[in-house]
Amino acid sequence: MSRTLVAGIGNVFFGDDGFGCEVARRLAATADGLEGVSVVDFGIRGVHLAYELTSGYDRAVIVDAVARGGRAGTLYVLDPELDGMAAPPVGNAHSVALGGVLAMTRTLGVPPARVVVVGCEAGEIVERIGLSDAVADAVDPAVTLVKQLLADGQSVVAGGRP
Repeated sequence: MSRTLVAGIGNVFFGDDGFGCEVARRLAATADGLEGVSVVDFGIRGVHLAYELTSGYDRAVIVDAVARGGRAGTLYVLDPELDGMAAPPVGNAHSVALGGVLAMTRTLGVPPARVVVVGCEAGEIVERIGLSDAVADAVDPAVTLVKQLLADGQSVVAGGRP
């Protein structure tokens, strides 16, 4: 049986950066029927995510806030290799540097054959708990998008918009 990891990442203490965590929380609450799928809120535990990604998953969907220049709340499906997320950027203890996590997986073991990122254009990355209205409105559509990717075997074109 195929194994899939859905990983929500972000910092809930920095506004819209908590987007991935909220999507993972909602998806986990409605994950009935998603056989072989593990939904986990990793928060800022990047090293834990790197180890988990190398623990035998066939595919992974990582949900995160992103900055791509669009309107706050815009959803994207990204290929981390093609969209420049796989290079090791500088990080700190209060954030997950996705590029660093993905680079680390290559040194720890065998990462999933297919990794996609469901990203939401962040509007407000400020010290506060809670998403901005635009990003909060994107949570349920993101849950639906992740479920579609899981059902379709992640056949959505990387870098495309839903």
